[in-house]
Parts: sequence; C-alpha cells; structure tokens
Amino acid sequence: MYTKQHTIKAPVKVSGVGLHTGAQVNLTFVPAPINHGILFKRVDLPDQPTVECDVDNVVDVSRGTSIEKNGARINTVEHALAALVGLQIDNILIELDGPEIPIMDGSSLPFIEAISAIGLEEQNALRNFFEVPHGIFFHDAEKNIELAALPLDDYRVTVMVDYNSPVLGSQHATLNSITQFEKEIASCRTFCFLHELEMLHKQNLIKGGDLNNAIVVVDRVVNDDELESLAKLFGKDKVEVKKEGILNNIDLRYKNEPARHKLLDVVGDLALVGRPIKAQIMAARPGHASNVAFAKKIKRVMMDSRQKAPHYDVTQPSVLDVNQIYKILPHRYPFKLVDKIVHLDENMIIGVKNVTINEPFFEGHFPGNPVMPGVLQIEAMAQTGGIFVLQTVPDPENYWTYFLSIESAKFRRMVVPGDTLIFKCELTAPIKRGIAKMQGQAYVGGNLVCEASLTASIVKKK
Repeated sequence: MYTKQHTIKAPVKVSGVGLHTGAQVNLTFVPAPINHGILFKRVDLPDQPTVECDVDNVVDVSRGTSIEKNGARINTVEHALAALVGLQIDNILIELDGPEIPIMDGSSLPFIEAISAIGLEEQNALRNFFEVPHGIFFHDAEKNIELAALPLDDYRVTVMVDYNSPVLGSQHATLNSITQFEKEIASCRTFCFLHELEMLHKQNLIKGGDLNNAIVVVDRVVNDDELESLAKLFGKDKVEVKKEGILNNIDLRYKNEPARHKLLDVVGDLALVGRPIKAQIMAARPGHASNVAFAKKIKRVMMDSRQKAPHYDVTQPSVLDVNQIYKILPHRYPFKLVDKIVHLDENMIIGVKNVTINEPFFEGHFPGNPVMPGVLQIEAMAQTGGIFVLQTVPDPENYWTYFLSIESAKFRRMVVPGDTLIFKCELTAPIKRGIAKMQGQAYVGGNLVCEASLTASIVKKK
C-alpha cells in the first residue's frame, strides 16, 4: 500500500448514462491538494454544491448507494469510489453535470482506465489510514448478512454470496492486496436477476440499463413471448438465454464474476468511511444497505478512537518542563525521551515527545528512511509512566522506577521526523506495595500509533 497521499496528474473526463435515471452525464476527475479527500461537485446546479465522500451523507441504498447534501444528490457512487480505492487515490474532485455517476459497462474498469491513462501524482504527505483497532462486526439476522473488520496491517477483502439459485449457487471472491484490485476485481460487472429486472422496469428505474452494462441472471423458464418483450425493452433485435442462465449470451469475465462484483461494491461503499482502511474485511451475503450500516459502525469506532486522543494545546504552559523532568527522571541524553508533561493527576499523565531528524537513532535505524524504532516508542511511553509513578512519593529523587512487564504492545503506524508524540498513561488499578499497573497509548495527530500494558515497581535507592 502507498504510504504517501496521491492525486491525479491532470483532469480526465468520462461520459455515459446513469443506470437508473437514463440521463447522459459527463464526469470529470480533477486533481486535488493534500488532505482534500474525495469530494463530489454538481456543476449543473446553482452555486455548484459539493458533497463529501461520507457515510453520513448516504440517503438511499435501494438499488445502489446515493449520497446527498444541501440539495445536491449523487446516485450510484460505489463503482467510481471502488476505482479510486483500488488506485489508492486520496485527493480528488469529481465534477458531474447530472445526478448520477455513469454506469459505463457496469464495473469500475472504465474509470480506472481513464485515470491510468493520465497517471497518478505522489503528494508530500502521509496517508491518513484508519487502522481497525479491534474486531468490528455487523449482523442482520433477518437477511442472514454478516460483515466483520479485523485488525491487519494491510487491506484485504473476502466475500461470499449465496442466492439459492441453481445458476449462481454459492460463490466466493478474495482480494489479498489492494494492488490486485485493477487486475482481479475492477472489470467485474453489476448483475441482477430477471425477476428484479422486470420489477425495476415497472418502477420506472434502470432507464439507462443495457445488456452491455449488466449481467442478467435468468432464474426461471422464459418463453419466446417474454424474450421478444425483453428485446423490445432493451432495443435489441433479439435476446437469448445461455444454457447456464445468462441473458443475451453474454460471456462472464470470471466464473465467479457476481461474487467479485459484490466485493467491488464492498470496497466502494466502505470508501464512505472517509479514510483509507487497514483491516481484514469479511462479508457474507452483503448488499448496499448492509455495507453502509457496517461503514457507519466503522466510522463510529474511528471517531471514538480520535476522541480518546488526549488534547494538547501548545499555547498552554507545561506541568513539568524539561528541566523539571531532569530532576525527577534518572535518564540523560541520548536516552531521555520525554520533553514535557502537560497533564498530571492521581490517575493519568500526558507527556510530549517531539521527534526530530537529529535523533541519534535515525543515523543507524533505516538510513534514508527514518522511522522511530517501536521499542523506543515504548521506552518513551514507559518514561512517561515512570514520571507518573515517581510523583506518588514525596521524595522521588530517592527512588528508581523499574518496569516489570510490557504486555500487549501493538504498533499502529510509523512515527517519523516531524511527528509530535503524545503519550497517555492511565492507572488500571490502585498502586499497591510499590507496584503500578498502567495502560499506555501514544498518538500522533489524534491517531493511535502504539499502545501497551505496563507494570512498574518503585524501588528505594540504597
């Protein structure tokens, strides 16, 4: 996965019809600056309103995913969003002169091909990943739908579908790496069953539907009169049914193309979380409604994790400055790793470490690719906890703090020069007999970068 943000090198335009509206739409992908994110703009409306790629803006999931804000609606966003996720694009403006993303051939491939023709541009900023901290689960018992996101330092997706259909049967699809999306998933087209097609037509939908942009699964016996009626519906001289039950003799691009397309939809819908995700995603019988509900659960966890990050106001005076820390903590350069303490009470301490390129460990740790060693992140966290423990005795200069155990240490993202590490250590139990148990966390920019459970002992100097 890319570590830095990307946009596109130049604007690129695609045109087509909307699947449900049948309206001709021109879509232009426009480069965007760092931290812009994915934004839609309705250039055909007064004042050209914009709509953020945000699951909270979803207003309809009946036959695709539609978003809306301030009266500007964008229908069927999932295929274009899946293309952007597959290409690992972070910042882009999507201009539309109509209400719906063009369906193209029913897949993400036309969008990927258009963007790939002009190329991507790396931007000088790290990607703002959301690394799933624990299992997140969604279950719809009535429809027998299950989705899960599990911690993983990558993005992988597995999908299973089962429609009780002799034509499709049970199918599985897996994306082991986002770099495989273009080759393995992007070309897989949307599909529906014949009985759904008839229902949608009666509802005055699929005005832009065509046998070239959707796979129609024939799940019952169809007589010649019905085939003739379908031919008129789609403006064809003749439609046929393949022996495996696909209308108009269309060749599947993969035997499990429907399952792969469902995976494509999952990727596109989860883009509405608003940040690139690191997780193992597993989905059984997913649909747009369940994908969006699941995305909302992921976003809630994401927002909760940001809210847990300690607030650090650089304009406020510190509780302990560097000179005061020197008097308490028996560490010296180059092993003193806490610059100041900004909060201290009976249960919690918050410390700050400014990471600079002048750190001595950068000379030998990944030269040319400076990354702060994880063990030193834990050491800085432990020093913050050590200051907290020493503050519980009246004469801290007469005590040592020794750490007895470090458990469940996890590293969520890289720490690099220029980052400001905020450490938070909280007591998980009262200090007894000189033993302190703490939960430590480290944040950069409100994002959790590492955590561990720490146990320390206070020992009087001899």
